[in-house]
Amino acid sequence: MKIRIGAIAALPFLAASLAHAGPEAVSDLARARAVDAMKRDFKPKGTAGADRLVQDGVQNICNRTGNKPPPGISKTLQDDQMASVKLPADGKLMGDWKAGEKLAQSGRGMTWSDKAGVPNGGNCYNCHQISPQELSFGTIGPSLLNFGKIRGNTPEMQKYAYSKIYNAKAFNLCSEMPRFGHAEALTEQQIKDLVALLLDPASPVNK
Repeated sequence: MKIRIGAIAALPFLAASLAHAGPEAVSDLARARAVDAMKRDFKPKGTAGADRLVQDGVQNICNRTGNKPPPGISKTLQDDQMASVKLPADGKLMGDWKAGEKLAQSGRGMTWSDKAGVPNGGNCYNCHQISPQELSFGTIGPSLLNFGKIRGNTPEMQKYAYSKIYNAKAFNLCSEMPRFGHAEALTEQQIKDLVALLLDPASPVNK
């Protein structure tokens, strides 16, 4: 709430400053003012640190181009993101789909009120339709219903699903999906469990 109020309070000053600026200057200045407002109003507490306000190169280029970076830059950065994906050393990419379902249901973790070390949830239903038994789900991301039933669970598909959950920007540079593994939001085992939820024939997703 403080971040939102701070950003809104800055709007009159933005309007006055941008009155005679060109499109690129408007975009850059508006972005800078918004970031300044967030840095001013955001109060680090618990596990929610000020480092969350820092953009990496990928986030910056997507924000600056309206999620439409030049193809050459996009390909180069996507390759970099793919290189960051760390596959399990044991070669096993599927875990327990039941644990994956619990993880998909959970939205806990990484807020100021969560204790450090508490396992994070995946909050998958916030963006995706997954199990047909779940009646409430988000539509920001595509439906994953019958994901494994349609695509199979070959080693290649397991690698794809694991890598996509680990770092979605390796496939779509400006994807809105969190980089769960890259950001260390989910553990290796948790990602394996989500892969199983999507691909295991016994999972409700594929019934």
